[in-house]
Amino acid sequence: MSATKAGRPRRKRAGQYHHGDLRRALIEQALRTIDAAGADRLTLRGVGAALGVSRTALYRHFADKEALLAAVAREGFRLLREALLEAWERDGRGAAGFEAMGVAYLRFAIDHPSHYRVMFGRFVESGERDADLEAEAESAFGALVDALTALQRDGLARADDPLLQARFVWSVTHGIAMLVIDGRLRGCDEDAAALNRYTAERLRQALSAEPAPGANR
Repeated sequence: MSATKAGRPRRKRAGQYHHGDLRRALIEQALRTIDAAGADRLTLRGVGAALGVSRTALYRHFADKEALLAAVAREGFRLLREALLEAWERDGRGAAGFEAMGVAYLRFAIDHPSHYRVMFGRFVESGERDADLEAEAESAFGALVDALTALQRDGLARADDPLLQARFVWSVTHGIAMLVIDGRLRGCDEDAAALNRYTAERLRQALSAEPAPGANR
């Protein structure tokens, strides 16, 4: 028997799990799988096999594929909320901070496409209610609602229902984000910066407390 066989354990393949935080490793491998093949192709066994861990070890952390995807979505909403709030505060709140939130939203989708697809792809809605996931999603959306409420309070936005306003803003921004990460905006710059600026201007006009000349409020 060779010294390698007798004296050392078999070396794992590159990318396999060695030690440390297995839950974190499973989430990161899930993200790599989603990026390469899509969430539909992800399986819990496949994630475990890529890391070289047993089924027993897998099931200590996630009962099934949906539980793993829920963890991905929870993390995504948390990261999105943090990005939105950081942009709002960094640019001094107000109109500038609100526009910065729009840029941060698109930047998040571009930088975290696997998170983003799971967050909004209806992959984790068939099982039991996940209260933690719902709380993270509501908190991220709440950052937008709170910013709009602040703009209204300062006379910078129309005094409409802030929830309805937030859904309007989110719908527009989400649409751009999905088109960008799906590569559907042919002829646009890679990050759709020009389109994002144009959208911010149109949203500012739509939300403005001062109606355009001749417009009915």
